[in-house]
This record gives sequence, C-alpha cells and structure tokens, in this order.
Amino acid sequence: MSSIIEAYKYDIFISYRQKDNKGDKWVSEVVDALKTELESTFKEEISVYFDINPHNGLLETHDVDASLKDKLKCLVFIPIISRTYCDPKSFAWEHEFKAFVEEASKDQFGLKVKLPNGNVASRVLPVRINDLDISDTNLCESILGGVFRGIDFIYKEPGVNRPLRSNEENPHDNLNHTIYRNQINKVALAIKEIITAIEHYGQKSEGISKEIINVKTEKGKKPISKTIIASVIILALFVLGYFLIPILSKPKEQIEKTIAVIPFINDSPSDSNLYFMNGIMEGVLNHLQTIKDLTPRSRTSAEKFRNTSKTIPEIAKELGVNYIVEGVGQKSGKMIHLSITLYKSVKKEIRLWGHSYDQEIHDAKDVFRIESQLAESIAEELKAVITPQEKQRIEKAPTSNLAAYEDYLLGKSYLNRFYRQNYDVAMQHFELAKEKDTNYALAYVGISEVWINRSLSSYSSPGEATPKALEAFNKAYELDSTLAEVYVCRSWIQNYLMYDYQGAELSCKKALSLNPNNTDVRTGYANLLVILGRFKEASEQIKIALNLDPMNLNSKGPYCIIMFCSRRYDDAIMAFNELLKIDPENGTVLDNLPLALHMAGRYTEALQVWESVFSIYFKGYANIFKQDNKLKSYKEILNLQGDSLYWNLRTKYINPSEIAQIYACAGNKGRTLDMLEYAFIKHDPNLPYIFRYPIFDFLKDDKRFKNLFHKLNLP
Repeated sequence: MSSIIEAYKYDIFISYRQKDNKGDKWVSEVVDALKTELESTFKEEISVYFDINPHNGLLETHDVDASLKDKLKCLVFIPIISRTYCDPKSFAWEHEFKAFVEEASKDQFGLKVKLPNGNVASRVLPVRINDLDISDTNLCESILGGVFRGIDFIYKEPGVNRPLRSNEENPHDNLNHTIYRNQINKVALAIKEIITAIEHYGQKSEGISKEIINVKTEKGKKPISKTIIASVIILALFVLGYFLIPILSKPKEQIEKTIAVIPFINDSPSDSNLYFMNGIMEGVLNHLQTIKDLTPRSRTSAEKFRNTSKTIPEIAKELGVNYIVEGVGQKSGKMIHLSITLYKSVKKEIRLWGHSYDQEIHDAKDVFRIESQLAESIAEELKAVITPQEKQRIEKAPTSNLAAYEDYLLGKSYLNRFYRQNYDVAMQHFELAKEKDTNYALAYVGISEVWINRSLSSYSSPGEATPKALEAFNKAYELDSTLAEVYVCRSWIQNYLMYDYQGAELSCKKALSLNPNNTDVRTGYANLLVILGRFKEASEQIKIALNLDPMNLNSKGPYCIIMFCSRRYDDAIMAFNELLKIDPENGTVLDNLPLALHMAGRYTEALQVWESVFSIYFKGYANIFKQDNKLKSYKEILNLQGDSLYWNLRTKYINPSEIAQIYACAGNKGRTLDMLEYAFIKHDPNLPYIFRYPIFDFLKDDKRFKNLFHKLNLP
C-alpha cells in the first residue's frame, strides 16, 4: 500500500524502541487504536508503517538498507518518545528519527508545513509517554531545530511517571487529567491537519503544471495574441503602480513606534501600594514588549523618571522614543482607579489618548484584564499590528490568585541587585507565591532564577544550586511552556549550569520569538555568544539590549566585557569607569575592571580596584592589599591574595574561577591551571565565560588548558 501522495511510500511511519512495547504491548495497542481512529477521520485510506519487531541495535552493528530508506519516505513521522528513545546510540534515534528529519528537510514539502489556519506544523509528530529530563528534551530539540511539542500519553501521580493506559483504574488520580481516547483523537486530527496542508500544497503545484494554453494562428502570419497584448499592458500598469503609488501615498513623516512607559504615580493613601502600581506598569510594558511591531524601552531605563519634574518632550528625548505612556493610580481596599495617558513627542508634546479605569479587584484576573486592555488600546492607537499569537499571549492570565501575584511582584523587585540579602527576600516572596497558587509558573521561574544567581555569585555552590534550579524550572515548564520567561530561565540553566551551549542558543531564539523586546534574553544571548567566541554577534545583541533599555546596568556590564574580550582594553576601562560612577558597588565592574587594567599594564590602578573588591565581597578573608606592600612586587601581592582565598576553600565555597583569575594576573601558571581544573570539577557556572578572557592567553599552548577547553566543548 502506498501513500495518498504520489511518490511517497507511506502516509505515517511509527518509530519506537522495542523496550517500550514489551509486557502490555503499549505501542502496538496505541497503533491499533490510531488506525481505527484514522478510518473515521479520513475519507481515503491512510497507510501506516509499523514494524512489530524493530531493530534496536547500536550504530556500530547496524546499517540502514535501501528498503528502510524507502519506507521513511512518508508524510508524517511519529516517534514514541520515552526515556529510552532519547538515546543517540539507538537504531531508532539515528536511522529513523534523525534520518527522517534530514530526508524531510530536503524533499518538496520540507520539514514544516503551513496549516490551513495559517499556523506552521512539523511533519514530526511526537507521542510522549514519559516526562523527560531537560537533557533529553534538549536532545530532541537539537534534532528538530525548535521547541519540542507533542501529544502526551502520560499518567502522573506523586512518584509515578508511566504511559497512560487505555483503561485506567483511577483516571481521576492522573495529575495530567488526560484521557486516552481523547489523546488518540488529538493525534488523528493533528495528522489530518498536516496531510491536508500537504495535499493542498501538492494540488496547487500539480494544477499549475497541467495547465495548457492553445493559441490559434493563421498560415503565413505570426500574429500577436490579444491575450498577450492585454497581459503586457496589465503588467506595465502593475509595475508602474508598484513604484508610483507608494510615492504618492507615502506620508511625509513616518514615526517610528518607539515607546516608553514611565513609572505610574502611586496616589494611594498608603505607600505600601507602590509595588502594586509598579506591577501594573510593568504588566502593561511586558505586553507591549511581546508586540514585534513596537519598540518599547524597558523598565529600568524608565525608572529614572519616577517623580521627575521633567517634561514629556525632555523624557522622550533622553530615552530616544517618540511616544510616552504615563499613569496615576489609586488602590484602596479592593477598589482601584487608574488614569492613563498616551503622548506623542516628536517635536512637541501632543496628547493622543487617555482613559480611566475604576474597578473592584476580586482576583488577579481583573488586574491582568486591565493590563491587557491598556496594552491593546495603546497598540491600536499607534496602529501597531498585533498577531493572533501575540494577542493570545497578551490576554492570558498567569494566575487568578491576587495574593500570589502580589508576592511575585515583590520577589521580582528584589532581584534587580546582586546581593545575598536581596536573593533571600526574593526567595521568600516567590515561595509564598508558589504556596498560594501551586500552578503559578512564574513563581517557579523566580525560584529557579534565584538559585542560578546565587550560584553565579558564589553564595551557593553549584552542587547545591543546580538541582534546586532545575527542579523549579522543570515545574515551571510543565505548567506553562508558552512563556518567554520560561525560555530565558532555561537558557541560563543550559548555559551556566549544564554547559549546553547549543541548547541555550535554541532557548534564546525561542524566547525572542515570544518576546522580541526582552532585554534579559538579549543580554543573556550576548553572554552566550561571548562563550562561543562570536564577539561580533555578541556586540550586536548587547547593542539591541541597550537600545531597548539604555539605563540597564545589567546590560552595560556585559557591553564592557565584550570590549575587554575583543582586546579593546582602553575602551573597556573607560566604559567600566563610567558604569562605576553610576553604581560604585557594581559587581561586574569590580570583578572585571582590574583584569582590563592588568592587560593594559596599569598595575597600580588594578591593585586599588582589587582592594575595593575584597573590602566589599570578601570580608573575613586575609586582605593582603591593606598591608604594607612596599617591598612586594605586583605579582607577589596577587599570589599572596590568591593563596588567602585558596586556603579558605576548605571551609567556605568560593567559585574557583575567581581565584584562577587572580593567579593568572600573578603569572602563576600552575595554580591558575589547578583552579581552572577544580572549577571544572565543581561545575563552576562562570568557567566557560572566563575561558574567553585575554588574561589566559599565556596558557593557550599548555596541554592541561587545551584539555579543559576540549572538556568544556568550546568551539
């Protein structure tokens, strides 16, 4: 039996591991059920290839023969994804899954097809029968080249993770609330969507190729067809119109849709409602950021203008925007009053739009409804295009629990500075938000981010932080895998905690597709590109981040580091010092400015900055810099300070990469390599990043350094 599309062998190919079809024959049962469902879904007969005895050998012992290649020429490929399927050494993974993706990517329809509703679907339709580890999910996404999505047949209870049965004894105990019969129907309907799209594509191509035009001519004459003449005239008019009409209709001045939402004024009787007004302002801004047709400035840049006396044109000029949103709000008990105004300020201030909201707040959905209405009204006034996907994300309420939402906002407000006490308070609020709404995905994202930041800042060891960050992230991903914040968090985990740079780049790109104006993901992507040695691309990403959020200190720091890694030491030192004036205790500056000064040969200044670092961040350690060092050389002082940290490692965790940098500047080759190797053993999250630092250039030909470079899988 062949496919309904000529030149294809089968319509559907079922791929699985034999291990998953032992015992109760789960795969065989689902295939039988699917075949029955397809009969009632399609008018024509659909062919399914399912080998009851598939190969399960290793790559080294099996070859793909021509017959299997022929069978893989199908329209839809369904891998039964389990914990055992995600194995690059298995026959099914290498010779079926990967082989189909490569084959489909090159055929006439491509791996992804446009559905009748305008969406795009992959011809790989995964059926998932186990919750996967993040590493297995990353493995699948690395083959698919995008986010892993499928139809789940998973039964979950506390401590239970198994395939969903057709006849469950206690179906209501399933935490996923999925019903076997419904999932079979979903698979069949998904197949129909894909095949319908392919049929439509194929018929369109075929119709054009079969069209025949007969032109009658008289003997001895070569007349020009009237149809051809008319076509030429129409074509000429079309070309003329194409170039002329835009010129005639083009407005004299096209206003770029750059916009800033300045901090809302809290007009409430209590100052304790300030964070609530900040939350509404940030909610509106987040919604505007998801709209690709707009270019909003991020909150940190707008924060400068809280309680400002500057005029709207002055604010617009400083932020480099053409539109400003300002608001005044009051909250008393459950009642909220908001007055919002949109201004255009290209040459002078013009009030475009204003609206007031008076509403009783019963739950968080009421707040989110106001935020989404405001964002959509502003976008409509600016004639910005909102796609259906953007509209869906804007109108989605992340929680209905107002108290949980308030705790989440409070937690976020403490994550803007990298201090231990800030992380502790932020964690308390995220935990409270999670307790008040156990299905609040963003609360788990917040918890995961705290652990990631604690690990990066040496406040927690990677061994303590990584499993907790992963646990919180996996829960967030399980609850809502459509949030940009989830993919930002995943990219940080993959980049810093797992050394999975390919997976991190996929996560960054996915986050940008969901929120193209997200400063965090642009900055995170720039940091990843530094690790990959792609400094030009890193510079482009950080410039976009700074354009979106010119005052964001968390983006300014990486900007300085990119210049340092590009060997532009004087420019880097100047940029570091400018940032230090704004934020005298900025950790990124204090960690990296002495390194730039060292590479520029300005050793006295480097020692002065290192003294500040130890005074702020390494209290309780022997501070050699404060001692009388008149008789000691620059390198001797650094060696002694490195030793003071080195010996403290026995009692207190410090990221070994920080000690390695001091030893590198001291020229202590042996101790530098010791610390870098120890950093790898401890899975120091900063290790891949600092490997690109010029201070390690003197180690590039060393075998131990090369071996570490290879272990880190750096390009």
